[in-house]
Parts: sequence; C-alpha cells; structure tokens
Amino acid sequence: MAIDRAMWIAVRPRNDGRVQVHSLALHRTVTFRLDALERGGEGWAEYLKGVAWALQEADHRLQGWEGVVAGDVPVAAGLSSSAALEMATARAFAAVSGLLWDATAMAQIGQRAENRWVGVNCGIMDQMISAAGQAGHALLIDCRSLDSQAVPLPPGTAVVVLDTTTRRGLVDSAYNERRTQCETAARYLQVPALRDVSFPQLVGAHGCSPLLDDMTFRRARHVITENARTVQAAEAMRRGDAAELGRLMHESHASLRDDFEVSSPELNTMVACARQEDGCYGARMTGAGFGGCAVALVRADTAQQFAGRVAASYQVVTGLQPHVYVCVATNGAEVLSP
Repeated sequence: MAIDRAMWIAVRPRNDGRVQVHSLALHRTVTFRLDALERGGEGWAEYLKGVAWALQEADHRLQGWEGVVAGDVPVAAGLSSSAALEMATARAFAAVSGLLWDATAMAQIGQRAENRWVGVNCGIMDQMISAAGQAGHALLIDCRSLDSQAVPLPPGTAVVVLDTTTRRGLVDSAYNERRTQCETAARYLQVPALRDVSFPQLVGAHGCSPLLDDMTFRRARHVITENARTVQAAEAMRRGDAAELGRLMHESHASLRDDFEVSSPELNTMVACARQEDGCYGARMTGAGFGGCAVALVRADTAQQFAGRVAASYQVVTGLQPHVYVCVATNGAEVLSP
C-alpha cells in the first residue's frame, strides 16, 4: 500500500533542456542537461537522472524544469524512498512535457532507471505501488504480467509502521545470494520461476538432489508459501477478515525470519512487542530486511495507544528509540495544483 508519507517536487518548466533541482533536506542543488546525461555527483540526483534517461530511452521527448524536492519518507528504512523519488520525478517530467500518465508504464520506467542507471537489481513492486496506489486500498500485483487489483483494507483497521531505527547492511550481497539460491531451485525443478511450483512439488523434490539442499529448500519454501499467503491475504481483505489477514502476517514474519533469514533481532523484538498488545491483528517485518521497519495491522480505535505502548516496550528491551507512524493508504503519484 502507498502510505501517507511522500516525496514532493515543486516544479516549473524551463526551455533550455536543463533540469535544476534543490533538495531542502540536504541543502544541495544539482543541475544536468537532458541531452548530455552523465553518471556521478550527488547520490540522490542519480535517481532523477536515471528517470530522465529511461524516459528518453523509451522515446519520450522531455522538457527541462527546475524544482525543489522535499519529503518525509524515512530513508533506508525499507519504505521505498527511492521509488517515491523516482515516481515523483516521472510525474514532474510528465507534467512539464505533456506526457500521458500510465502508472504501469511509468513504474517500468522507474524500475529500469534503478536497474540500469543506479545499478540496483530491484523488482517492480515498489515502483508499482508508488505509481498506482489507491486510497483505502492495498494493491495485489502480479509481477510477471504486471496486472494489479486494488483490494480494500479491512474496515475499522489502521496500519502502523514501526521503525526499529536500525539500518540494514550488506543487503545487496544477501539479496544476490538468495536470488541465486531460488534460481538454483527453479532450475532443478525445471520451471522459469518458483511461482510455477506448488508446495507439494517442492516437498516431493526435496532430498532427491544435492542441488536442492536444506538451505535452498528453505529459501524456495519461503517464496512458494509467501506467494500463496499473498493471494490468501487479498481474499481475506475482500471479506473484511482482519483476523485472518493478521494470522497470515504472523506466518509471513516467521517464514522471513526462519526460512529466508532476512530478519534481525531488532525486527523480531519489534514484532513481538506489537503482537503482545491488545488490538493488534498481526505484525511482520517489511522491506529488504536486516533492519528498517515492521508493519502492524491494528484496530483503528486503538492505533494511537498501540503506537505509544509498542514504542515504550521496544525501547525498554533494546535501548533504542523507535519511530512509529500510524498510516492510512493513499493514492500513488499525483499532480497537486496550488
């Protein structure tokens, strides 16, 4: 879901083929030419240049602009701050250049920018929700076909983001390792991807080859069962069944912790603190793992009290001061007129 935290760009057109952007948070200004894009310089600016590059690679004619960027999406917390900046940038280019806004196509532009320009081999989930989010809804995304379905959040619930204030490290190497393990399992099972395998098929294959050792099996088990949980979660949400959705969140965290091994002691502590509070249906880590945030589904009428109690409990156990955000689901990238 797209939460009510955002990147904003105040923008006006330029006629000289240049883009000039000032970051209020970093007190930095970057300028680049659309006809002479080069890598290097301020790290945050690479996301802007990458989007410009990907749009032009897709044969869009771009006009220059100048603007000011600000935001309140926590950085490196697993809340997709880079995708938010990419989609805000794409929306700015679309607005000044007269481009039609196609959320799926623009999400692909953002993914291409991150993969090919920035050099992060991410999937498309973050860009899709930043581009196509709908208020009051989560988005069920098929990352192969890019079909998506807006699914309403259960009535009377709120989503609470629980930032452990720990930041992930060595995620790229861990991600690449897990991707390799999943690809190994898919190769052994003779399918394009693990989504094409049922859990009984995986269990039947386990132990028949050294290519599918215990660790590779657990990685594959997480992917296959998580895909099933995602579809089941959408069905529970359509029924308004918050309790079932919470149960699936608990199972998801256990799988991420034990089978995929991308959680952390702080994330596990935060999830445990959340689960012990009244009004909590479910909690799990979110994002790439190894630090960052957990997310909890709670009764809306208890959300503020829940946030305070979980923050206090987590601080007692860890000695760390967390950041807690009671969130609502909002629209994805939009143009706001004064």
